[in-house]
Amino acid sequence: MAGPRPLLIVDDDVALRATLAEQLSLDGEFEPSEAATAAEAEAMLAAGTARFDAVLLDIGLPDGDGRELCTRLRRQGVKIPIIMLTGADAEQDVVRGLDAGANDYIAKPFRLNELLARLRAQLRVYDNSEDAVFPIGPYSFRPSSKLLLEPQRNRKIRLTEKECAILKYLYRAGSRPVGRQILLNEVWGYNSAVTTHTLETHIYRLRQKIEPDPTNSRLLLTEGGGYRLDPAAGVAQG
Repeated sequence: MAGPRPLLIVDDDVALRATLAEQLSLDGEFEPSEAATAAEAEAMLAAGTARFDAVLLDIGLPDGDGRELCTRLRRQGVKIPIIMLTGADAEQDVVRGLDAGANDYIAKPFRLNELLARLRAQLRVYDNSEDAVFPIGPYSFRPSSKLLLEPQRNRKIRLTEKECAILKYLYRAGSRPVGRQILLNEVWGYNSAVTTHTLETHIYRLRQKIEPDPTNSRLLLTEGGGYRLDPAAGVAQG
């Protein structure tokens, strides 16, 4: 299984935040962070060291309306799914939330299973959209286009479908190494005709494309009987 997906819960209700964070992290699918105000959320989303795959955003925040925060985030180029959580569920409230740029709108009190289902649905849509961009070292990884973009050198690296799938799965695994057989099954399926040699050949070709020195890998590491991606390697420090 890939690593937990980082989420940001923005709500001034301490008890609700804590309960949501606990429930969402139970099976290791998500890794929630918390913010109590719009300002705190904006700072966390703007931090270069942080990455979030989705935001659960309350409308009533102590320093502003969550819908206004959503509008600002969209203007700033934040593309990840934003799901509004609110006690106001009249049609006009829903319309205002969606018009502000929210992907979905869930009224409180809500059932956790419904929230999870709608969150997963939005993440599936986002992952396969043109907007999905994942930072890997000096590159911006665009799975839908099968491209790695390197802005500093104005360079594009084209990936095969399998190379793209390998990078995407390793990125999702976070800092955890993924065993060769697991990666093989995830990318090729349970096909007895495909061996780990096939995977190793693809890893070799991928390193030739993305590593400044393929003989001394820094981004795509061999570790723990498999492979691990280090997305922070090769990033210029400001």
